[in-house]
Amino acid sequence: MIDAILFDLGGVLIDWNPRYLYRPLFKGDEAAMEHFLATAAAPEWNHQIDAGKPFSDAVAERQREFPDHAELIAYWHTHWHEMLGDALEETVEVLDALRARGLRLYALTNWSAETFPIARTRFGFLEWFEDIVVSGEVGLAKPDPRIFELAIKRCGLTPGSTVFIDDNPPNIEAATQLGFHAVRFEHAHGLRRELESVGLLP
Repeated sequence: MIDAILFDLGGVLIDWNPRYLYRPLFKGDEAAMEHFLATAAAPEWNHQIDAGKPFSDAVAERQREFPDHAELIAYWHTHWHEMLGDALEETVEVLDALRARGLRLYALTNWSAETFPIARTRFGFLEWFEDIVVSGEVGLAKPDPRIFELAIKRCGLTPGSTVFIDDNPPNIEAATQLGFHAVRFEHAHGLRRELESVGLLP
């Protein structure tokens, strides 16, 4: 019996994309922007921030490595809020339907502790979760199995009776190996279908 749902946030319930910030700054030069996001502001660098590295340290280190992009790198911190899009409303509706059925709701998100308060202020549905494990607050980030183990203990989860929802394949793989019923999120309609198939939604 499934009795709990563990949600990812970014890309599942909340739209986050650095291109919202950087596209205007690169004045439509998509190739230059993508090169910047693949090198100076590479995903593995942002992952360090998500795992608890202070923005000030991360930005300073990257500016030394890419001095020609120092100002744009600084914007990753000072203008971070401009990367945050809207709630993904169709998924929020799925979350609300699960809430109405009395399921225990939790979240496990890769997110900096410094910027997560911005999301808490903007998105009221975050109050629907009994607990949210934020990577930057605990110093671990998905797909590290230790953050899943922390969530299991902190939230009182049994992996075999918990659905884990995430849009990142390595996170899905890590959760599956720990015994979660892991669902890769692609769109809200597919998620709803998957939850219907296991009897969580009518």
